Amino acid sequence: MKISATREEAVAILAAMRDVSGLDRALTEADRASLVAAAHWIFGIADPVDADRLPAGDPAALAAALETPALREEAIRFIAVSAFVDGSLDPAKIRRVLAYAAAVGVEGDYIDEITQAAKGNLQWALGHMVRDNLESITGKPWADGPNRDAEALAFLLPYRGGKADPALAARFRTLADLHEGSFGRAFLDHFDRNGYALPGEPDALNLVFSLPHDSSHVFAGYDTTPRGELLVSTFTAAMHPVHPISGHVLPVIFSWHLGIKINDVAKSAEGAMDPSEFWHAWARGEAMKIDIFGPDWDFWAWAARPLADLRRQYLGDG
Repeated sequence: MKISATREEAVAILAAMRDVSGLDRALTEADRASLVAAAHWIFGIADPVDADRLPAGDPAALAAALETPALREEAIRFIAVSAFVDGSLDPAKIRRVLAYAAAVGVEGDYIDEITQAAKGNLQWALGHMVRDNLESITGKPWADGPNRDAEALAFLLPYRGGKADPALAARFRTLADLHEGSFGRAFLDHFDRNGYALPGEPDALNLVFSLPHDSSHVFAGYDTTPRGELLVSTFTAAMHPVHPISGHVLPVIFSWHLGIKINDVAKSAEGAMDPSEFWHAWARGEAMKIDIFGPDWDFWAWAARPLADLRRQYLGDG
């Protein structure tokens, strides 16, 4: 998800995003803010984009403007997001996204999911988002059978029913001995501040999920409000290349922006998408020099290091 585009290619993508956002209707303020932010953070266009002066969006025109498969793939990701900025699940907008995807020859799990959602097969779409999220987190295929939801909950909450791991929780409690400003201390403070159970405690989320997810909260600086959850998952999607849209961006848009509850662990809210900061989070994820969700990332190697130093080294800010 680290693709560069010429100004001409960027304008063609922005025009398609505007086409899907408006779809012959007046753009909302959120739609306009999203286009301005995407132009700035994703494409590096210095002057603010006037949405009303973008060329008319058209699938054939986009196909003619974009030659490389990688840029076409990323363009459809941006265009798909644009269908949901106003906080609605609009079948007409999704059909327009599908027209763009067909024109440039892009397919994928996230295309299937929004297609089914537009047809009213919402549970199918949500189930596949959960599957892709778990595959992205675990790095392994996830069974797509009749017990999928129960198996997902069992994975996410593995320490219940006498399966607590006190030694694991105690190890995380030793982070209190680290100095103020360290990554590990900030991680523990994040859990205490939010009243979260530590990995190993009965009500805690699985270490495999919570360690990289909550580390991303701490590292990127996003809180745990619905807005913050949406931003941290966007940051994750741009940083972690496994099912980025179907497994990370779409689930949080549906959960936190459209108000659609995915399962008994995830919560939901409406209107949590910050259309300007969304694209900033995407750009920050693309700028990452390490993948916190990757198999080679080591939490304990980071724990004692100053958080500000880690941000400067891996993200370019402090």
